[in-house]
Order: sequence, then structure tokens, then C-alpha cells
Amino acid sequence: MLKRFVIERDIPGIGDFSLTELCAASRASNKALADVGPSIQWQHSYIAGDKTFCIYLAESEAEIQQHSELSGIPVGKITEVHQIIDPLTANN
Repeated sequence: MLKRFVIERDIPGIGDFSLTELCAASRASNKALADVGPSIQWQHSYIAGDKTFCIYLAESEAEIQQHSELSGIPVGKITEVHQIIDPLTANN
């Protein structure tokens, strides 16, 4: 079963990366995902200053670490998401 994770990455200057640099990082990530296998999926990332906050689906933290090693993109902190709420949660 896939779990949802937030991966916090410290990447100095990422907020100033050009589109070309972001494309290169995305390509490295996609290649690593293909190498790790279908049990890990990158949903999207938020770039804020010198950090990224990436949302992944994976079976384990070990797969995220493997992806990091293969892609060369560092991992600072991995947090499993246990619940999601949004404005519609108020309607329950």
C-alpha cells in the first residue's frame, strides 16, 4: 500500500533557479523514479526560498532515500502524512 509523504529538501538558491535548471532537476527525479520502480510516485513540489516541499506516494521511506541517492537530490526530512483535511472537511 502506498503512503503519502512530505519530503523537505534544503537546496540553496532553488528559489532563483531558472526554468532550465528546474527542468534538469525534474528530469533527474523522473529517471530515478523509473529506476526505483512503480511503487514510488512524485505528485508535486512547492518551492519556497531555499527549500522544496515535495509530495510523494511510496511504500516506504527507504524508497524515498533510494530515489534521493539515484537522483542526487538531497533529503532533509521525511514526514508521513496521516490525514488530509481541506475546507470541505467542515461539511462532515
